[in-house]
Amino acid sequence: MATQTIDATIFVSSHPDIAKRISISGIVFSSIMLLVGILSFAFTFELEDKSSTISMALMVFGIGLFLVGIFRMFWKSKEVVYVPTGSVAKESTIFFDLKHLDKLKELVNSGTFSIDSDIKSETSGNLRMDVILSEDKKFAAVQLFQFVPYTYQPITIVHYFTNREATAVATFLAKSKLN
Repeated sequence: MATQTIDATIFVSSHPDIAKRISISGIVFSSIMLLVGILSFAFTFELEDKSSTISMALMVFGIGLFLVGIFRMFWKSKEVVYVPTGSVAKESTIFFDLKHLDKLKELVNSGTFSIDSDIKSETSGNLRMDVILSEDKKFAAVQLFQFVPYTYQPITIVHYFTNREATAVATFLAKSKLN
């Protein structure tokens, strides 16, 4: 197998039809978590017995909820969107056995994802396929990696598919998933 130098990976490469935007529902949910955390923590000072188990549990609950809310607000409040349709895209990783290397490489490079394929995914494996798929199945980005001791190395460039080709990718992935 020839050595390839591939700098961009699927989750860091950019495509003109993909944009990251702030999720309003994510911001609202994080804000509610922050507010409930602050109120729970503040309520512990209103209790008569500040050393009781309930007071301590409420304090820990409030601090935990506040910290999770902060984390969600700053790191989990963005979503990937396929701009032409406005559909949210999900990032996922699927693993395959090494015996499927040639078939998967050919599928990804040619862009002809066959519905009749007998390739099944694994819970872990030497091949990793990173995928970004829009909810309306009108956009897909796919890249294949192989495990070389200590790390996964890209063996294909990032391939972008739209419309029917993206639907074929989604169908292939649904059929190859573990039951």
